[in-house]
Amino acid sequence: MSGVPLMGMINYVIRTHLLDSIHMYIQKLNAMKKDMTLTSVKIQSELFEEFKVACVRHKFSFQKLADRCIHLYLTDEDFKRQVHNHNNLDL
Repeated sequence: MSGVPLMGMINYVIRTHLLDSIHMYIQKLNAMKKDMTLTSVKIQSELFEEFKVACVRHKFSFQKLADRCIHLYLTDEDFKRQVHNHNNLDL
């Protein structure tokens, strides 16, 4: 019987810690959302299907690609030129 209050206290501490961790995670996500802009684009189906497979294989995401490409486009003139001159989208 004396173990029941101790187990109750342990469960309370674990639940409290878990709820605090969840709360901090949600706050962090909300802060990140404020810095993000939601957009939608139409992409050629074949390209996107191949990209999804490559993403799984390389643990990459469209979000990472978009962020990095936009950054390079804004900061690297060679990259910007390459994007402007790239027209063949056949795989």
